[in-house]
Amino acid sequence: MLSKFSEIETKKIKSIKIIFFDFDGVFTNNYVYVSEDGIESVRSSRSDGIGLSRIHKLGISTYIISSEKNKVVTKRAKKLNVNCCHGVKDKSVEVLRICNELSINPQKAVFVGNDINDIPAFNVLGFSVAVADSYKEIYPYVDFITQSRGGEGAVREICDVIYNSYNC
Repeated sequence: MLSKFSEIETKKIKSIKIIFFDFDGVFTNNYVYVSEDGIESVRSSRSDGIGLSRIHKLGISTYIISSEKNKVVTKRAKKLNVNCCHGVKDKSVEVLRICNELSINPQKAVFVGNDINDIPAFNVLGFSVAVADSYKEIYPYVDFITQSRGGEGAVREICDVIYNSYNC
């Protein structure tokens, strides 16, 4: 597992302008609860909000890029003050579109994911992160693996890594 950064990697982290997150399996533990009425809910870590708040104070933009089209994704994003694109078919196309729209070099962008549908986004951005309980097939495509599992503080962990890199 990659957990410490070299001086070169720390400089790369300090150049980050935008972070893209998958939702299911990153903000959540990848489980869905369904009531008898068909209403879905998920479990997320409240600590993610503090991490995201610190990143926003650094001027770093944040987006959720999810293939899932569900109100729970947009509701959580709104609460956390994170931009949200859901129902996305090709995450690489979407992250490049947003980078272009915001005039951000894709090499100064991060994608945080957990599954094989995140690989195209990993391949077009400068830095890629997998949460601890990601599917092993994505490991060859990532620069960093969190110690925390999805929905159990992985978002907070990567936000803290980036935030703390500004203080070294």
